[in-house]
Amino acid sequence: MSDDLNDLYQEVILDHNRNPRNFRALPDANRRAEGDNPLCGDHFTVFLKLDNDIICDVSFQGAGCAISKASASMMTEHLKGKTVAQARDCFARFQRMLATGQAEEEEAMGSLCALGGVHKFPMRVKCAILSWHAMLAALKGEPVISTEKP
Repeated sequence: MSDDLNDLYQEVILDHNRNPRNFRALPDANRRAEGDNPLCGDHFTVFLKLDNDIICDVSFQGAGCAISKASASMMTEHLKGKTVAQARDCFARFQRMLATGQAEEEEAMGSLCALGGVHKFPMRVKCAILSWHAMLAALKGEPVISTEKP
C-alpha cells in the first residue's frame, strides 16, 4: 500500500474518531446491545431501528480507543438502509478483512477499507470489531456481548 493511501486511511480513522457519525442514543430503537472489551476498556451500546428486514437507523454511544470509535462510526454509516442479511454479510466481509488485511469488493466496503491495516496489530482487531459484534447481538436480541469469555 502506498504512503499516500496509508495517510488517507489514517486521516479517515482520525476523522471518525474526532467526529463520530451517529454518536447518540436512539430512543425509538427496537433493538440494542452492549459490547464490552474488558481488557482494553472499550464499551459501546449499539442501537438499531428495524422496519421489517431493513435497518432504518443505527447509532452508538460509549467510550473506547480511536480504532473502536472510528469503526463504530463507519459501521453506522455503512449499515443504514441495509437488510439484516446484508448487514450480516458485511460483518463477515469486515471480519475477513481484519484477519487478512485484504478487502473483498473494495468498492462495496467503501471507507471501511481504512481499517484493513488493523490486521497488522492483532490486539487491536478486537477494538475494531467490538461494535460489529454488538450489532449482530442486537439483531439476535442478545443484550450484551463481550470479547472475553466469562
